[in-house]
Order: sequence, then structure tokens, then C-alpha cells
Amino acid sequence: MSYEQARDELTDVVKRLEAGGLTLEESLGLWERGEKLAAVCEEWLEGARARLAAAMAAPETGEAPAPF
Repeated sequence: MSYEQARDELTDVVKRLEAGGLTLEESLGLWERGEKLAAVCEEWLEGARARLAAAMAAPETGEAPAPF
């Protein structure tokens, strides 16, 4: 799942929870799904941070940096 897919689905989960009108079981299921989606997003963001840190720490060789 891409970061964007996880983020968009997480946004939908939050909207559904905020709208209310769900049973306790439905709310718990959505909460659990939201936690999983948030973990996916965090994993992507940590990977991006690591790539940026590595790119910034790389010695300058006069070559153009590799595109993301």
C-alpha cells in the first residue's frame, strides 16, 4: 500500500469515526484499521527521513544526486 493510499483511507476512517452513529463494534473495528494505517504512514515517513538523511550525509562528488 502506498503512503497516499494509506493516508487517504486513514482520512476516511477518521471522518467516519467523527461522524458518529456507529455501533461500538464498528467503532472499534475502524479504530483498529486506523491504527494499522497510521503505522503504514509512519513507516513510509521514516523511510523517507532515512533517505533524506543519507542523501544529505553523502559526500559531494560533483555528480547530481539521484532522484527520489
